[in-house]
Amino acid sequence: MTEISGPPRPAPPAAAPLTHRQIVEVVLGLVAMLFTAMVSSSIVSTALPTIIGDLGGSQRAYTWVFTATLLAMTVTVPLWAKLSDLYDKKRVLQLAGVVFLLGSLWAGLARDVPELLAARALQGLGVGGLTALTQSVMAAIISPRERGRYNGYLASAMAVSTVSGPLIGGLLVDTAGWRWCFFAILPFSVAGLALIQRFLRLEPLHREARVDGWGALFISVAAALPLVWVSFAGEDFPWVSGASALFLSGTLAALVLAVLVERRHPEPVVPPRVILERTTLLAVLASVAVGVSQFGGPVFLSQYFQIARGFSPTAAGLLMLPAIVGNLLGSTVSGRLITRTGAWKRYLLAGAALLVAGLALMGTLDHTTPVWLAGAYMVLMGLGTGVLLQNLVLVVQNTVDLPDVGAAGGVVSFFRSLGGTMGITVLGAILAVQVADRTREGLAAADLTGQAGPDGFDLSGLSGPALSVVRDAHADAIGVVFLAGAALGLVTLLAVWLIPERELRTTVARPGGQSR
Repeated sequence: MTEISGPPRPAPPAAAPLTHRQIVEVVLGLVAMLFTAMVSSSIVSTALPTIIGDLGGSQRAYTWVFTATLLAMTVTVPLWAKLSDLYDKKRVLQLAGVVFLLGSLWAGLARDVPELLAARALQGLGVGGLTALTQSVMAAIISPRERGRYNGYLASAMAVSTVSGPLIGGLLVDTAGWRWCFFAILPFSVAGLALIQRFLRLEPLHREARVDGWGALFISVAAALPLVWVSFAGEDFPWVSGASALFLSGTLAALVLAVLVERRHPEPVVPPRVILERTTLLAVLASVAVGVSQFGGPVFLSQYFQIARGFSPTAAGLLMLPAIVGNLLGSTVSGRLITRTGAWKRYLLAGAALLVAGLALMGTLDHTTPVWLAGAYMVLMGLGTGVLLQNLVLVVQNTVDLPDVGAAGGVVSFFRSLGGTMGITVLGAILAVQVADRTREGLAAADLTGQAGPDGFDLSGLSGPALSVVRDAHADAIGVVFLAGAALGLVTLLAVWLIPERELRTTVARPGGQSR
């Protein structure tokens, strides 16, 4: 793969620092674009039965409509982040926004399942860019000390979009049709692009652009193969099998090649000096549980409220509002406190403790848990996720100079998305086994064997007693998923505790670096 080089550009005059009002206007544009990008990943969850029925798809297509976006998003985050360090961040951000718009429009016009999957992958490509570039742009215009209060807006957008996506999708399907799950987000994306065009001004880059094409390829393969593996393993072939060995050996080979390329390239996609820094490594570990909570929480809670407790999709979305409230409070309050005091570690430790407590308490859910009590547990989980979501990126970007802020933030976002995507698949497989076992036991105990499928997920045509057994099996099994999340949360707590606390800079770049 050929490296792309460009001649050095002359140095125009430096842009003047943005005022508070201008920063708010830029952040509003970023929030609009990030919200629509993130909501596109979850909005189809309640619309999928209607979409697949209309387009004539299969159960496998049902899964991949959701997975295609997450896969494309995850594997492209590092490349987008690096491009933002090499080229004009504003232009790269606008390119990602346009790619997302085209993917959304195409998905709304899709005529069959293969076309929809391709459109969803194009959407995911744009989502990966917007996820990485919002943090990169923030780091380029706001110092780490001041960034906390603005990061709260981005964290809130991510939290609200992830949890509210199923609710919005259900409402659109019931009122306007499933295609509006894709059309309805277009005006918000256009508004975000307009705000960015109007108000974002950045200092020009004075770097020779050399894109690490081979590194991007090997990193993408190393990230994609495990995601594809966990999507097919256990259903198309056993977890321990020759096919699994091929996937894992391919992942290892791609990873080794990526390391070799990144160590030699002058502008690596993931600079070794960034990934090997102690703060970055610990933040990556801490981000895995945050990703599982961010992406997996809405998926499993939606299943708990709809299948186990019998609520409608719209009602299930409303019942997840406590998680949104917790996220909003955690992100905004912690951001303001970090900006005011300059200290961050105490708040991240508190956030990790809240996340562990919330997930552990969610592990006690069963078919008898009062809805209000589940809501209280969700608030704790949301508080912890909100505190950690963007502030872990902030801590890492505080350790690097301006030329590497995109790559640094992209590394944390990449592993958060990777952990969340793999976590959904692995924990979903664990949940399926638990539900199947409990369903069989419950039906046998009630002398109702044969009245439900072996997996217990098909509720159609079940009698009252059998339906009750299947619902209870789902409700009583869901706790295992959250207990596994709590165990990952303990890793997050330990990693945050080990991160060395460095004072947040009051300049965009490190002293002696490229500062504003």
